[in-house]
Amino acid sequence: MRILTFTELFPNSFDPNYGIFIYQRSVHLAKRPGIEVIVVAPVPYFPRWWKTSRWRKSSDLPSEERIGGLEVHHPRYFLLPKIWMPFHALTMFLGCRKRVAELNKRASIDCIDAHFVYPDGLAAILLGKALRVPVCVSARGTDINVYPSFRLIQPMIRWTLSRASALIAVSAALKKGIVALGAKSEKIHLIPNGVDPERFTPVGREQARRKLGLPLDGPIVVSVGALIPSKGHSRLIRAFAQIAPQHPTLQLYVLGEGPLHSDLETLVRQLGLQDSVHLLGKQPNNELPQWFCAAEASCLISEREGWPNVVTESLACGTPVVATRAGGIPEIVQSSDLGILVDNSIESVASGIELALTRKWDRRKISRQAGARTWDTVAAEVEAVLEAQIQARKQLASSESASGPPDEL
Repeated sequence: MRILTFTELFPNSFDPNYGIFIYQRSVHLAKRPGIEVIVVAPVPYFPRWWKTSRWRKSSDLPSEERIGGLEVHHPRYFLLPKIWMPFHALTMFLGCRKRVAELNKRASIDCIDAHFVYPDGLAAILLGKALRVPVCVSARGTDINVYPSFRLIQPMIRWTLSRASALIAVSAALKKGIVALGAKSEKIHLIPNGVDPERFTPVGREQARRKLGLPLDGPIVVSVGALIPSKGHSRLIRAFAQIAPQHPTLQLYVLGEGPLHSDLETLVRQLGLQDSVHLLGKQPNNELPQWFCAAEASCLISEREGWPNVVTESLACGTPVVATRAGGIPEIVQSSDLGILVDNSIESVASGIELALTRKWDRRKISRQAGARTWDTVAAEVEAVLEAQIQARKQLASSESASGPPDEL
């Protein structure tokens, strides 16, 4: 079975953390017997003289590279950010069709495994029609939670959901959102993300802190996520300010980058928390286990989510989570033994952190429960879905061939 993974969200030589959850699913799928996975991760084209800060690195990516043993192709497509959003999928398809046709000519592609409904999923559907192969589209979060609110985008999302051979939702909450957009429930497969238990595993708190150069004494809270409004970092910092007087040695480390960085720095200064709140920017994924193990608790104060990997990764390290009831988070934190679910208010977040710091946690039990769902398990479930779509397409082609051409009128 030769599978084409199609998505913009994939690690590359400039950003090895980008879309790493899709990489994990793809690389474990490729490890299964009889499966070959090739990746097409398109990037926007910009003239070399026009390098905006956001897109500068993508302009310099090679057209082909190997990431973790996977063959990854980066065809270019033209894009004007924001202005061309309604045409995003079409230009992506046009930019990728030649490369995908070449890959199919080299060896036939049996199925397309696409990630993110728009624009990636729609472009993949068009590619699948050209190749006459089934297309499975995985919804990830923003593509269902946010994009349907855009008047010109919603019809294209609905069209993609209706034309996909199969759909994968990473959480029950996301599946509900897909159904609300008109997709048939029986077509949607619930396959949550996994975790790498070899990487995300408990180590001694002192050992982790020494490795990161953190204070050995005093409680630590860590929050991992992009510095964007929906992640709720401003509420987290204000909640931290409420409990800080009762915990003079408490430290908060925020790991992530984004457009709100300067605003959050200003907030930290206004609250007088410069010595206890640290905005450290984006950290390498392979260092996250040390951060989780060094902390008493991790926090995710999101307004919306699909299946946040940082929650499962924290739990796999044995670190309890304080998180909002957003998206798939309650499906992960199913028990009070794993963490504390809070409302999206500063007072609720503050109370949740306070409780997490004072409660005695069984970190080994947390790790065992969270680490049970591995990426190998996810890959096996995805393989079953893709294989079913391939066989259904073969049966359809066989029946059409057996029936012969239609009678002439």
